[in-house]
Amino acid sequence: MFQRIAAVLLFCGLILSPAYPAAVDEGMYPISEIMKLDLRSKGLEIDPAEIYSTDRSLIFAIVGVGATGSFVSPDGLFVTNHHVAFGAVQAASTRENDYIRDGFLARTRAEEIQAKGMTARITESFRDVSAEVLSSVLPGMDFAARTKAIEKRTKEIVAQTEKDNPGKRAEVSEMFTGKTYILFIYTYLKDIRMVYVPPRSIGEFGGEEDNWMWPRHTGDFSFLRAYVAPDGSPADYSPQNVPFKPKRFLRIQPRGVDEGDFVFLLGYPGRTYRHSAASFLAFEEEVRMPYVVDWYARQIDLMEKMGAGDRGVALLHASRIKGLANTMKNYRGKLKGMKRLGLVERRREDEKALQRFIEADLERRERYGTILTDIAAVYDDNRASFGSEAILGYLGSSVNLLGLASTVHEAGIERPKPDLEREPAYMDRNFPRVRQRLMLGLRNHYEPTDKAVFRELILKASKLPEASRIKPLDEALGGDFSETAIGGYLNKMYAGTRLNDSRFVEKLLEMTPGELAKVEDPFLDLARALYPDVLELREKQKARRGALDPLYARLSDVKELFLGKGFIPDANGTLRLTYGRIKGYEPVDAVDYSPITTLRGVIEKTTGREPFDTPPALAELFEKRDFGAFEHPRLRDVPVCILYDTDTTGGNSGSPVINARGELIGINFDRTYEATINDYAWSEEYSRSIAVDIRYVLWVTQKFGRADFLLKELGL
Repeated sequence: MFQRIAAVLLFCGLILSPAYPAAVDEGMYPISEIMKLDLRSKGLEIDPAEIYSTDRSLIFAIVGVGATGSFVSPDGLFVTNHHVAFGAVQAASTRENDYIRDGFLARTRAEEIQAKGMTARITESFRDVSAEVLSSVLPGMDFAARTKAIEKRTKEIVAQTEKDNPGKRAEVSEMFTGKTYILFIYTYLKDIRMVYVPPRSIGEFGGEEDNWMWPRHTGDFSFLRAYVAPDGSPADYSPQNVPFKPKRFLRIQPRGVDEGDFVFLLGYPGRTYRHSAASFLAFEEEVRMPYVVDWYARQIDLMEKMGAGDRGVALLHASRIKGLANTMKNYRGKLKGMKRLGLVERRREDEKALQRFIEADLERRERYGTILTDIAAVYDDNRASFGSEAILGYLGSSVNLLGLASTVHEAGIERPKPDLEREPAYMDRNFPRVRQRLMLGLRNHYEPTDKAVFRELILKASKLPEASRIKPLDEALGGDFSETAIGGYLNKMYAGTRLNDSRFVEKLLEMTPGELAKVEDPFLDLARALYPDVLELREKQKARRGALDPLYARLSDVKELFLGKGFIPDANGTLRLTYGRIKGYEPVDAVDYSPITTLRGVIEKTTGREPFDTPPALAELFEKRDFGAFEHPRLRDVPVCILYDTDTTGGNSGSPVINARGELIGINFDRTYEATINDYAWSEEYSRSIAVDIRYVLWVTQKFGRADFLLKELGL
């Protein structure tokens, strides 16, 4: 099996260096690329083959949990970030048991509680299916038909793979846009339970004020455990389930690391856009990201005001605020970095050089001459209709009851179809998760906030130009967007709906299309009215993708000709490796940051108020210098966070930071503000990632949490 894995990944990795020359350590490498990187000369002490090419290799210790985690015991115990587990902690919290504020500790396996909404996936194998996927594209297809054909063929490959591999989950990932497709097979674990979660005053110390910043003093970690059925097969939550036995788990090095040490990360980084055209970057900088920043800031402000005097309401909003705020600050950092670097203009200069190369040869000119202008035309079209498209999308994602109604309505249309003909969310393999998300969303529903968010979107829609109007909203308001009219409309909507009743929603999801059509509900009525617009937008998006995919495939080809070598694909949520060293940096003139923070810094930042409200028991341990075995010999303190120059992005949250001997020494959780631009560009000077030091994880767990039994399970 591993010979096949290696061969496929070597194929993916004909793509080795960035599209344009950069520092040699840039890269989120497909795992097979380690054999080309000469990691031994960089500082790796174990055989690189141990990372991926045996039945007990390190990749089997890595789990995808929406972000990343890693197994640290033979009994399914894994560690990830506090912020990765936050949604599950929030779902389990009540006024009486506020696990966000107070933390959670299960002293026995029986006390471990379900982490609702969390799953874990383990990469088992890979196979190149590019030829199979692209065989579905026929000459003369229009752009939307091309996208639909690829989607249909992908579904067929996934369905057959899952039939041939019972209990496994398959996904086809596009490695190079329009060009390279890889089939991944995963073990997919559905019963995840909380074991130890520190209180928010540790796990999110510094809050949004410190988010994306250095120096950092955040204990961003949580322990969870994966369970399976007694026969070892993946299963939904059940008291009869038993701890999962991973093929491999990471050993912990309690002595940690020091400045200059070699480290590497394994994880599931999300999307990067380093091979995208300048026209895309300009669209991001000038249109999409500013819009998202503004809209997210408005939602956060609304929710914070709603929850200011009521802890119960604040708990309902906690996970959503955290997610929105994280993205908002990330985008602000990206925008600042793009302007500081002049990134769009630099990419345009690169493309001018590429265009001159194309024009210098008749054959190249005929094949590639208009690629860049053709790509730009697609993004110009996106710009022209972005306002209405964004509002239509946010009506379904930001307004809880309207999003729920839209899902119920479309489920009634899609579920009766043959499975492979449905939209992906409504396929049998995915629909249970959709139902679960709907129920969790209802649990967090708070009508005044939902109503206020809906009001804001109606006001945004009222300002759209005539050609871009969302007609069902215009008709619903009778063209009257005064405060009085909007208020009356919303009051009528929320007073007349039953979609805030989870039992009613469950019944709706079981109805036939005919039965559902007879249900009268104001939100369902609006969802029905908006559905043609949704379908039109979806068709337009498929057409854009159908246009861009072959263009980007050809752009990759000509870049390889221009550079005389290949380059690695952008990150896409699949397993990758990145490496570097524990290293500080100088973000601005006369500021030199060292790469290790300590417990003393926690105490120095403490104000007694959120987000710097250190628990008194932790401060007392510091005063007593009760550092145990986790004191750094040079710093004479407990290390809290570490900084390193690996190449990471979103999805690397929770990635294990591993030393030269293959031992866990930290848990990645963030980047510096200057490195938020990593999605578009990487710099040896300013791209730094941040982890909680394993010594702080262990010290908090043992000394503050008094969970010695966990350290024993970790083999310490």
